[in-house]
Amino acid sequence: MNDIQPETIVMNTAGGQITGDRWSGPTASGAPIVLLHGGGQTRHSWDRSARALAARGREVYTIDLRGHGDSSWAPDADYSIDAFVADLLVVLGTLDAAPILVGASLGGITSLCATGEHPGSAAALVMVDVVVDVEPEGIGRIQDFMTGHMDGFASLDEVADAVAAYNPERRRPRNLDGLKKNVRLHDDGRWYWHWDPAFIISSGNEPRRHTDPARLGAAAREVTVPTLIVRGGKSDVVSEAGVASMLELVPHADVADVSAAGHMVAGDDNQVFAAAIDEFLAAHDL
Repeated sequence: MNDIQPETIVMNTAGGQITGDRWSGPTASGAPIVLLHGGGQTRHSWDRSARALAARGREVYTIDLRGHGDSSWAPDADYSIDAFVADLLVVLGTLDAAPILVGASLGGITSLCATGEHPGSAAALVMVDVVVDVEPEGIGRIQDFMTGHMDGFASLDEVADAVAAYNPERRRPRNLDGLKKNVRLHDDGRWYWHWDPAFIISSGNEPRRHTDPARLGAAAREVTVPTLIVRGGKSDVVSEAGVASMLELVPHADVADVSAAGHMVAGDDNQVFAAAIDEFLAAHDL
């Protein structure tokens, strides 16, 4: 089953085309799982997790959010929470059953709003290193990383250097071909991130904010489905206080602490992350 290969799918939304991958073995059962990446990432950040879940008998979908990866860039530069949630609802409408939503960072924010604001849209919710009250310093470091390379890179080595500087505890890859899923080569010979610059920089040349604590808090209070909060133990985005305040909003939520991981939990410690998901699914008979 480890040789499972994805089937690429395309869905049309008001903001353009949303591209994803469907991972499934021949005997998939249970609620489907939808994996949503964080801002500035692509669906490929979930490849290892998706293949492992599919090998365990799950139907899994990895989706490129609008403006990211192979999905369309929003023609009106609309990268609001409303827009991401609307796209997700279109995706969910193509499934045969309400799925387990697993979202990292921006994907988690989108999943939380969809789950809380649209009852019945999800069978369960997993939020990966994101809560309502995130740490401003960690968010600022992400914004600095994303806005610090708007002029692209001269080589894949430069891309790898930038990633290593942001996340020094993750091993720098020897084979840089995998980075081609996160950057694209332009006609000027430089490599640029695989996302729309308008996602992070507004028309007024100001960094965009994709969090709305009041809205997220209201959505969280309406979540009734089984919920798991996965925190990277070394994360500078989600603190213990942030998790505690989240549990006040969603008191039935479970918490998994992946101690060796930073904000990029699944990539930093995929094995422990996968085990946490397995335990959650088993505990709630999902």
